Amino acid sequence: MGAVHDLTLVVPCFNEARRLRREAFAALHAATGARLSFVDDGSTDDTAARLAELCAELGPGAATLLSLPRNVGKAEAIRAGLRAALAEGAEVVGFVDADMATPASEVARLVSTLRSTGAHVVMGSRVRLLGSDIDRRPARHYLGRVFATLASLSLGLPVYDTQCGAKVFRDVPALRAALERPFDARWAFDVELLARLVAPLDGRDALSAKDVVEVPLRSWRDVAGSKLGRLDSARAVADVVRVGLRLRRARGATRPPQT
Repeated sequence: MGAVHDLTLVVPCFNEARRLRREAFAALHAATGARLSFVDDGSTDDTAARLAELCAELGPGAATLLSLPRNVGKAEAIRAGLRAALAEGAEVVGFVDADMATPASEVARLVSTLRSTGAHVVMGSRVRLLGSDIDRRPARHYLGRVFATLASLSLGLPVYDTQCGAKVFRDVPALRAALERPFDARWAFDVELLARLVAPLDGRDALSAKDVVEVPLRSWRDVAGSKLGRLDSARAVADVVRVGLRLRRARGATRPPQT
């Protein structure tokens, strides 16, 4: 296990006071050795106070709290947390959802995969396989498969699950460049982040698709209280379409002219 400061996991929180469980985050810290960076995204309930309690309960160096003055959305909360972690010297960063739908042991597997391979990005993937325990409501599963297919076509990558809220990244120039400016996509920022990493957008160098690894999760729980409604799902689809169009233009601009 590495030193606590070399790995930071960002936990975005907006009005999550009722779902923040000390035992879940204590298990996450113990399993990964990570410093947990809670980002309060301008919550209007008791989230800020609960997060302050959690940081005190977890102990010095185990957790920090970044409070944003206003609600900017999950994408920008995560971006702020990742940038702060990189600025503080973390060699590996990542993010997990506040509901801890991905268990601590599975997050630890993602981190272990990143450390033991040459991967620069490792993503959890909710693949329903024999022997796995993926508890996801049927409607969300099938809607997720449609969305994932659209995301895969837009990115031009054989990605199975862009939206699983558990991802870890190695500190490389491509990641820092990808986080420089705000995300255009509010609801499908995971897709936009992947696009920024693997496509030469804005003339930047990109990671190879081989630098990105999906790890099928052995366990995942669909936790009640999701804030993603039907309208939000439609907006996420629109986000993916826009990302795909931008990628197509960028790839067309970098393709050498035919003779």
